[in-house]
Order: sequence, then structure tokens, then C-alpha cells
Amino acid sequence: MGFAYLALAIVFEVAGTTSMKLSEGFTKPLWVIPLVLGYLASLGLLTLSLRTLSIGTAYAVWSGLGTALVVLVGLVLFRETLTWGQWLSVALIIAGVAGLNLLGIAHT
Repeated sequence: MGFAYLALAIVFEVAGTTSMKLSEGFTKPLWVIPLVLGYLASLGLLTLSLRTLSIGTAYAVWSGLGTALVVLVGLVLFRETLTWGQWLSVALIIAGVAGLNLLGIAHT
């Protein structure tokens, strides 16, 4: 169940971060509501995931996959671009998250 909570926490973190961009520095107050709700839900679900997952690995997966997905949102929704070095960096983040899980240290 810990990984299910963690996956949902990542989804809500990405939604909160996307809403942060859409709020345009809090100048569009309607986007502040999903920003706050997204982060509250994300942190709550991350906390629930810690019942069965180690804190270091859960946080690394949450922040790493969240970062990679936010990069994808930036590319698709906001038409941002990446240099080859940025692509490599995102790939290394994903490889690190995969490595943590494949090495079996994700459980307490």
C-alpha cells in the first residue's frame, strides 16, 4: 500500500507544482486553491507511505519522479525546451529512482 500512497503523492505534487506555474506568481488567485490542495494532499499521502517505506527512499522517489514529471508537464503544456544536458540530467534522476527500487532498499 505504501507505493500506492507514494504514487498518488507524486500525482498531487505535480498538480500542485503545475498550479503554481499557472498562478503566475499568485496573480491568478483561482490557481492558488489547487496549488495548496495539491501540496496538502501530496504531503499527507507521502506521510501515509512512510508507514511501510523508508523515509530516504520514499522522499527520493517522491522528489525525483515528481521532478521528472514536472519537466514533462513543462514540455507538453508550457512548450518549454531542454538542452541535451538537461535531458541527461532528467535521465539520471530517473535512473537513480529506479536504482533505489531495484536494489530493494525501498522497504523498512
